[in-house]
Amino acid sequence: MESDKIETLIEKYFQGETSIAEEKQLQDYFSAPNVAQHLEQYQPMFAYFSQARQQQFTQAVPLQTKKRSVAWLSVAASVVVLLGVGTYVYMNDNSSKEETLGTYDDPEVAFRQTQKALAMLSAHVNTGIEGVQYLKEYEVAKDKVFRK
Repeated sequence: MESDKIETLIEKYFQGETSIAEEKQLQDYFSAPNVAQHLEQYQPMFAYFSQARQQQFTQAVPLQTKKRSVAWLSVAASVVVLLGVGTYVYMNDNSSKEETLGTYDDPEVAFRQTQKALAMLSAHVNTGIEGVQYLKEYEVAKDKVFRK
């Protein structure tokens, strides 16, 4: 009867359902010399557990804290801030550039330049419209083939 109880405890143990008291019963049973023959295969495992429980770590662990150098962090942060400010000033420096785009004193010159810009825009728009015409021809051919 004792071995039936131990077998059910072993099943529960391997399924992770035993309590601490039941595990203590298993350890006591397998540490005794009279273990059933068909359960002897578990004896080394429980002997190891009881031996491992008694082991203790005796070496001293040095508690060294990592001290980060605040000086290096502050220097690195300062460099990043200076680079950011310098980049901003360099990119947004408008004092050296003169705005000459779109400023004409003579209205005739301004009119000719506007006409030239609109003609260039019209040429590019017409090129885009030609591409759309090809797509419309393709769609008509596709409709003929598939007969919608």
